[in-house]
Formats: sequence, structure tokens, C-alpha cells
Amino acid sequence: MAQQTALTIPQQLGRMDTGRLRAYAELLSFYQGDQWPRQMRRRERRLVFNYAKAFVDKATAYLMSGMHSVVDAEDDAPETAERATRTEQTLRLVAEQNNLPQLDFDTELDAAVLGDGAFKVTWDPVERRVRVSAPDVQGLFVWWLGDDVTRLWRVASRYHMSADEVEIAFGTRPSTRHSDRVEVVEVWTAETFDLWVDGSIVDEKANPYGFIPFVIYPNLREPKQFWGASDIPAIRESVRELNRALSQLSMILELSGNPIAVLENVTETQDIAVQPGAVWELPERARAYLLDLLQGGGVQLHIDYVNLIYRTLHDLGEAPRTAFGESRANLSGVALNLELDPLLKKVQRKRLIRSAAYVRRNEMILRILEQETGVSYAPYRSRIVWGPVVPRDRSRLIVDEKSPVAAGIHSRRRAADELGVADPDAEFARWLEEQEQIRSETARSENGRVAAGREIERKATKLREVHPQ
Repeated sequence: MAQQTALTIPQQLGRMDTGRLRAYAELLSFYQGDQWPRQMRRRERRLVFNYAKAFVDKATAYLMSGMHSVVDAEDDAPETAERATRTEQTLRLVAEQNNLPQLDFDTELDAAVLGDGAFKVTWDPVERRVRVSAPDVQGLFVWWLGDDVTRLWRVASRYHMSADEVEIAFGTRPSTRHSDRVEVVEVWTAETFDLWVDGSIVDEKANPYGFIPFVIYPNLREPKQFWGASDIPAIRESVRELNRALSQLSMILELSGNPIAVLENVTETQDIAVQPGAVWELPERARAYLLDLLQGGGVQLHIDYVNLIYRTLHDLGEAPRTAFGESRANLSGVALNLELDPLLKKVQRKRLIRSAAYVRRNEMILRILEQETGVSYAPYRSRIVWGPVVPRDRSRLIVDEKSPVAAGIHSRRRAADELGVADPDAEFARWLEEQEQIRSETARSENGRVAAGREIERKATKLREVHPQ
């Protein structure tokens, strides 16, 4: 224990979480297509059908559809509503400046493959704006209090830069000779910030934010564990067996297309060629024939086995074939939801975790902006609105939302959220502007008709005076 505490933080990181980091490397390699076990890599044919990547990408696309943040007013006071609108516009501006839709999607892919995702929220003093990044979880290390994995008291981030980049970023020139690879370690607590470059500490100061600026969350949570679970282990064996079965079937079909000549009771062969019109001279009691690997329905057995693997793959991956565009009928509404129910449940589990992570990220953004600009955003509340996972009948949804709005059960804003409107307040303002323009045009037209009628009446009166009957 004394030896462990005597080590510097960078030295401690070299001994921490070795199993987790090794698992990360294996999962990433499998996702990229390295899917054959090492003892089977000497086979002549090793086809790879990367269903692991297809499943992860598909689930991520369903998960991230139509996600955005909204801020609800706490009460009906005008100043509260104005603050909520300003806060929501601020979050939207930060999202545009950091291209958060793309960053969130890329981070979700990482989380689905590795099992964990992370965001870092800091202030950029040069550009005078909040900067949101997604550090590689392979370089993150955490310390929590006792048996409560939700209470982090220290986070270390390890990454590598060139010597020139270190000098530009931190104003210090590392002494290492390897200018293309310098280890940088940031150590954050709620009170302090330490910067280590190439094993030496170069900066120690108070934490300028007052909180650890990292949001680290699991892909899927495991009970009583901080680090999460990847999507890949559930389908790994099915993917490997599918690659093996299809490689074997491919070999059988190739050999059947280039048949093997079988000679019985022949001790010597010369000029034996399998080709159209070939003539063989065989000794007495010898027999020659072509080996037919397709006889007896053997290929169909392989196909049936492949289909069985497909079934296990989709069952374990919680992504029915319908999610990949295959449908036995034109399904919609409740029938489509039932067909995709495993995927919907999986997405729902992930969205519960993501909502908490994105709300925490929004809170960090608002706290940093408040510190740097002096504008109050308290109580830092936001809500994550997710788009529908499956296609929805928009016309039916509009009809369903009209009744609650008319009855005062919920607001137009909530109805707009359900319909996937990204900025309900702006849309409502444009609607009011259009209504005012319509009223103005209608009033102008009505005034024109009244004026025209009066003019006609005036002319008729004048004619009656000139030509009395």
C-alpha cells in the first residue's frame, strides 16, 4: 500500500484498469473486422461478414434519432419564462458551435463498442466560448468514494501529443527526445487541477470551475459497477460462427464448381484433366468419377444452419430483421411496435442513461457560462426530448395532440415537443406573426370592399340625381 501511494499519478495509471483497457482493445478490433479466433486464422478461407458493425451502427442510429434539449419554465411568471427561453437558446447556440449532433453520434458509437462514453466541458479563453469534447475513454481513469460509484472525487485523463503541440497548448517544452509522442495527464478534483507532461508535473492550480468537468456514462449499466457493458459481447460468438459457416459453405460451392476427379484402383496417373471433352485411358477394373459435394441435399443443411445462426444473432442483438428493412407484411402502428419491441426496449434502456448524462452536460455548460459571462442560468434545469424510434403517423399524432391542448391538459409547447419540433417557441412566434399578417391582409381587403361599395353607392346616387325617373 505504501509503495502504491509513493507512485506519482502517471505511474499509477500505468498499473490501473489493465483488464478494462485490454477489453477495450479487443472490442474495438472485433468491431473493425478482426473476428476470427487466433487458432483458426490459418484456414485457407476466412470470410468476414461484419454484422457486429452493422448491429452497433443500426442501434446507434435508432437511439439518436431526433434528440434535443428543452428548458421548461418553473412557473407562469414572465421573467421565469424569459429566463427559460434564454437558457434554451443558449444551449442551442453551444450545440451549434460545437457541432454536438455529430459529436454525440460519434460518442454513441464509441460507447456501444467499448461500453463507455464521456464528455468534457471546458471554457476556451481564446474563442471565449464553451468547448465540448469527447475524450477517449481508453485514457480515462476514475476514483470514487467507498462503495458509491456515483460519487467521483478524482478523474485523470491521459492522452498523447507532439512536443510542438504541447508547447502550443500549455506553453511548456517537454524535455523528451521523442517529439512525436509525449504523454500528457490531466488530474481533476473538485478543488484542484494538476497537469503532468512526460512524467513531470508542470502546472498545479485550483480548479477554475469548482467541479470535475467530465461526464462519464456507461453504454448499458451493470449492477454495482461504474464501467458499462458493450453491445458486442452478446453477439460475438454468433458473428464468429456465422463467419465460419459461410466460409465453409463458400468453400463447398467453389469445390463443386471446380469438381474433384476421383480415380479408384489406379496406382499411377498422367495427363488427367477435368475439362469438357477430356478422354481418360484407365486400366481394367479402374473407375473414375467426379466428386459431387452437392448430392443428398447437403447444401440445404448448411443453409438451414446459417439461418439458425441468423436467428440467434438477431435474438441476442435485440434487433429483429424488421430493423434491417425486412418485413413480412406492410406493418405500421401497434403491429410495427410489436415487431420491433426488443429493439425498442434496448433503446429505451439506453435513453434512460443518456438523458441523465446530457442533462448533466447541460448543467456544466450553463455553470461555466454563468461564471464567465455573469448571466444567471440557475437553476440549470433542462429536459431531453427524444424522437420516435419507429416511423409514426404524423397526421394521427396531430389529431391526438389537439384534444389535450384544447382541454388544457398540456400546452402547445409540449405538443410541439411530441411532434419533434426543435424550437417550439420560435415556431409559435412565427405562427403569431403569420396570424397577425393574415388579420392585417383580411382587414385591408375588408376595408377595400367597403370602400368600393361606398363608391358604387355614391355613383348610383349621383346618377339618380342627374337622371331622375
